[in-house]
Amino acid sequence: MDELGKPKVPVIEVIKNIAFFGDAEVPQSDPAYQDAFEIAKLLASEGFTIVNGGGPGVMDASTKGAETAKGETVSVTFYPKDTTTFEGRYIENVTDREVVTTNYIDRMFKLLEHAHMFIIFKGGTGTISEFGTAWVLAKLYHGHHKPFILYGDFWVEIIDTIKKNMNISQMELSVFEIVIRKEDILPTIRRFEANAKKIDHSHCRVCAERAFMQ
Repeated sequence: MDELGKPKVPVIEVIKNIAFFGDAEVPQSDPAYQDAFEIAKLLASEGFTIVNGGGPGVMDASTKGAETAKGETVSVTFYPKDTTTFEGRYIENVTDREVVTTNYIDRMFKLLEHAHMFIIFKGGTGTISEFGTAWVLAKLYHGHHKPFILYGDFWVEIIDTIKKNMNISQMELSVFEIVIRKEDILPTIRRFEANAKKIDHSHCRVCAERAFMQ
């Protein structure tokens, strides 16, 4: 909120916090775990803060990777009471700061709130929900949106299928990139930042309303 009590609608031109989404059940021997570890380690060494849901699998990998580079980590958690299969808080995933929420939906939206962009690895239904929510929010707030990376070559087939069978605009396809190689992650982030700076906000209704209120 700003000083007038109105919600801020920032333009994401500098990316600092990066959330990792992916399978909670992958073991340390799985390529997804290993890739998340190495990518988090790389990004932490570049000064990025790593954000995750405080669980095992890809989430734990991102914390461990960031710790190796002495980077900053944040987890957004909830301690389930009524869910029968959700992993909840993973005792070995210890971050520098923990944001505790009361339910899964609140946790997901807090994860989206606390990051400037997202990297989405292979996962299950939870990862699908995070992917879909990140995507629709990027559409709704385009120009002020948070971009994301779909990591892994399997995403090519998934996105092709969605494009062929769903009503997806070119604008919606512009808010993310599919990245297959770890070494392409950082250049993609820098490209997101560069593209954000090129967006023309002169005809943005949100920016115009904020300028009028000020």
